[in-house]
Amino acid sequence: MDVILLERVAKLGQMGDVVSVKDGYARNYLLPQKKALRATPENLKVFEAQKAQLEARNLETRKEAEALAERLDGQQFVILRSASDSGALYGSVTTRDAAQAATEAGFSIDRRQVVLNRPIKELGLHEVTVNLHPEVSVTITLNVARTPDEAELQAAGKTVAELAAEEAREAEFEIAELFEDVGAAQEAESLLVETVEGESPDTGEQPDVEQR
Repeated sequence: MDVILLERVAKLGQMGDVVSVKDGYARNYLLPQKKALRATPENLKVFEAQKAQLEARNLETRKEAEALAERLDGQQFVILRSASDSGALYGSVTTRDAAQAATEAGFSIDRRQVVLNRPIKELGLHEVTVNLHPEVSVTITLNVARTPDEAELQAAGKTVAELAAEEAREAEFEIAELFEDVGAAQEAESLLVETVEGESPDTGEQPDVEQR
């Protein structure tokens, strides 16, 4: 199907371009989202009549998007999820989750603006693209963790594997301390027993009295 683009569409063209696309893509996305019109003689005339208005609206929305981009670009948002010890999520993080996390932080984002190249199914830091406008995109980071403390450590650059290794070392240190305490107690007990056993036994005999 031939359509007239009403705005820039990635990998298709700029506003006003007439391009050929698959019928399903046009019917399910471009036309319902008002990103294009069927390329008929009547619609070409409509576009030419509204071109100045469309360009002005596009400029206004682009400026708004650029203002938001200055605040949003590079931001990191925490998403808490349950996961296994290996870091695999019980489920996945979706575009809706990303949009909700950003919105709760004060940024108005629609899930349709979030681009996930692949499903997020593990803990860690994940870079995600947000299309604020056909001509304005930013990158945000989703910090997917099990707890706020874990998210803070991940933000500092530690991986799930490193966190697990640290926890293992801490556990080993605590066990070692426990054995040291037990060993010290046993040693003290042994010394006490040796001291008691080394004292002279009380025979009950009276000391000799000098005879006069």
